Amino acid sequence: MTNLVRFEPLFTEPFDDLFRRMLKPVRWDLEGLPKDIRVDVRETDTAYTVKADLPGVKKDDVKVEIDGNVVTISAESREEKDVKEEGKLVRSERYYGSLYRSFSLGHDVDESAATAKFTDGTLELVLPKKATSAVKTLAIH
Repeated sequence: MTNLVRFEPLFTEPFDDLFRRMLKPVRWDLEGLPKDIRVDVRETDTAYTVKADLPGVKKDDVKVEIDGNVVTISAESREEKDVKEEGKLVRSERYYGSLYRSFSLGHDVDESAATAKFTDGTLELVLPKKATSAVKTLAIH
């Protein structure tokens, strides 16, 4: 009868930890730039109010599309940062990225009556619901 023994080198964990730390990606400080679009949606009987946080994004870089009950918010974010020490440039960073968020609402939106306001990095949409046609009951003769 043969006994199987699992091979476990003595220094496996320290080397694993060392390599994980060495191969960890470096992340420079790009504060203020959103990683995604955070959205709050409130519903009333007649409309939806959507608030989206877009810190560091300019008004001209935001786009909103409405298709029936699907709302899509997209934005371009960018930042350029120079770090200087003693008047010499030590590091220069540039970040350009796209943000995208799409979601469905319970009712179709009346695009012609929708409004948008962008203030201090917050997008606020007021999306009126489309009037639904009343269901007509037919009398059977």
